[in-house]
Amino acid sequence: MDTVVFDKTGTLTVEQPGLGQIHPLASYNEETLLTYAAAAEHRQSHPLAKAILIAAQQRGLALPAIEEAAYQVGYGIQVTLNEKLIQVGSVRFMKQKGIHLPAELSTIQSEALAMGSSLVYVAVDDHLAGVLRLDPCVRPEAKRIIEYLKAEGIAVSIISGDQEEPTRRLAHELGVDNYYAETLPTQKADLIAKMRADGKFVGYIGDGINDAIALKAANVSISLSGASTVATDTAQVILMDGDLARIESLFEISKAFEKNMQANYLNSMIPGVITLTGVFMFHMGLVGALLVYYTSEAFALTNCMMPLLKDEMSEDTASWKANDDTGEDPVETVCDSVESAREPELVSNRT
Repeated sequence: MDTVVFDKTGTLTVEQPGLGQIHPLASYNEETLLTYAAAAEHRQSHPLAKAILIAAQQRGLALPAIEEAAYQVGYGIQVTLNEKLIQVGSVRFMKQKGIHLPAELSTIQSEALAMGSSLVYVAVDDHLAGVLRLDPCVRPEAKRIIEYLKAEGIAVSIISGDQEEPTRRLAHELGVDNYYAETLPTQKADLIAKMRADGKFVGYIGDGINDAIALKAANVSISLSGASTVATDTAQVILMDGDLARIESLFEISKAFEKNMQANYLNSMIPGVITLTGVFMFHMGLVGALLVYYTSEAFALTNCMMPLLKDEMSEDTASWKANDDTGEDPVETVCDSVESAREPELVSNRT
């Protein structure tokens, strides 16, 4: 494989955004605005709500108890707390509630659109209190994997249906020179087909429904566990950890397999050459020919078993090293890691 193409959204980025910036208006400050938004979104499970709750938890904010709540799917949520009406949601939600949007928001909206960010509006008693900007988060392992691929001499590209500016920003951040923005699903497949027509051996990595056609068009198609069913059904390889870091392991396994096959090829050819040369030039007898043949078979069997033996040895070594480093029982370590991986609960004043 000499070319790897990444889908952007959901592959190089994660579904869960992060709080980028808080824009308070009037007399409100950042902490008050975030507290109101987090209190309103406390019971919600969508990605934007989770991003707000995580930001509030990181700042150690205590959330007041809400008295009433009314959620409108796709628009926002309206709650009452401390005798104040708090409305949190999209710009459509604000307009639907008749809340005035000041002209100064146009600059914030333009910047968010260029960055591919989402804006969450917060109003208090029917007056806009401020705006939260939620930015897409790049997978932490993405940059290292791209550096690994480039070090291996593999060309890397990004294909995205998003606008030009956020795609360009991501490509620049990850050190990718070649990117394609505002592409439709069929156009993604056309780009892959063009690369193949130019003589490239293309691997495509995607996770969405709109990646299925491009996955089908690539020489090697890779998806992530947890991706859309269409993507995982189409992909030839699925990274079960849902982690791009496994791409490095995939390439290392591929290189080891190729090296193993080359060794097997030589092992099948060399004994035949030795036997024929020995018989015709050195009058090798039947016993000598059989000895060469069975020796080569033993080497071939050993070579075929080496990947499995190396894998078993590496797992045992890693397990013993982990136990030595922690000094803990393996079962307890796993339980502790599961507990630590759980999202901590927010501090709340709810009774």
